[in-house]
Amino acid sequence: MAFDFLAPLNSHFIDSLKKNNNPQALASKVVFHTEEDFPDISKVKIALIGVLDSRGSSKTIPFTLEAFRKEFYSLYPGNWQASIADLGNIEEGNTSEDTYYAVSSIVAELIKKNVIPIIIGGSQDLTYGMYRAFDQLDQMVNLVSIDKKFDLGKDQVKHTDDSFLSKIIINEPNNLFNYSNIGYQTYFNSQEEIDLIEKLYFDAYRLGEVSADLTLTEPVFRDADVVSMDLTAVKSSDSANFTTFTPNGFNGKEICALSRYSGISDKVSLFGVFGHNDTENEAVLMAQIIWYFIEGVNFRSNEYPKGDRNNFIKYIVPIDDMELVFFKSPKTERWWIEIPFISTVNNKLKKSALLPCTHEDYLRACDQDIPERWWKAQRKNLL
Repeated sequence: MAFDFLAPLNSHFIDSLKKNNNPQALASKVVFHTEEDFPDISKVKIALIGVLDSRGSSKTIPFTLEAFRKEFYSLYPGNWQASIADLGNIEEGNTSEDTYYAVSSIVAELIKKNVIPIIIGGSQDLTYGMYRAFDQLDQMVNLVSIDKKFDLGKDQVKHTDDSFLSKIIINEPNNLFNYSNIGYQTYFNSQEEIDLIEKLYFDAYRLGEVSADLTLTEPVFRDADVVSMDLTAVKSSDSANFTTFTPNGFNGKEICALSRYSGISDKVSLFGVFGHNDTENEAVLMAQIIWYFIEGVNFRSNEYPKGDRNNFIKYIVPIDDMELVFFKSPKTERWWIEIPFISTVNNKLKKSALLPCTHEDYLRACDQDIPERWWKAQRKNLL
């Protein structure tokens, strides 16, 4: 069984968490996987899983995630309804592929049971294991990475956090429909990589562009299935990670806002945070990132006009010889644009789909300007 890959948490460690924290803190609100007991998954909405494998990083260090757990479980929950379980850790396999297999098996099992896994690593190449979980779920995947780099390294032999995206793009079966990068810094990416992202019709947003207006990313997260966050996307003065010094990046407030956008998306079914250096200082930020993701999950609106669209306001905008169809939610005032299904060509999508967009996209369409994300999605559908 997939859950056999999970190592339980030490009972004495759990007891000390509960003893040393206020009864209202998360330590007393979460169900833990211990040597004596495994949580009832049917009663769980969100599951935390540590992955103790950092072989994909150039700075491999042994770690336990105890500093993170101490910090996270000292926090107080918000007005949350979703039940949370800590399922323990996936320990380092004999090879990286063994770890990927354990991650993919557990994630697939949890998603099938309508549980949202939060994976805490470890090096970011573990995203590949998360992605491979969808082999068992028979669906195309939209992956969003919050990272300063695209991770398109050419070394396919080694399993590294600098090349996992190449593995996702190249390896079969190919379930990837779209990749979006949030916060890349141009000087960390070669022009060849930037050109490839454009050629594949993927979406990429520079750090300065996102920092100037975080709301640009909301439609991107609303369309995501998987969100992978590299903590080196946060500047060291805010993350306290001076092992990998990063002078520029998101600040603490911005990274927590992006995490909340991830959680509030009705579509995100898997969230991962990687690159943790297992220090007490960085654990403070990581605990708050996870807190904001869970906060977002608890405030999901559970609206997505994929079936019955009668409750949504429909707008048709003629442009040249075609029509763009928009839908607006009267409940949240969020917008979607339809990607049509064309029966005469080979489609990745098996039916028409809705792409989250902004009100500004609709206004630009009224001015006869086709939204760039719609155009890219249409091209990817036909490739």
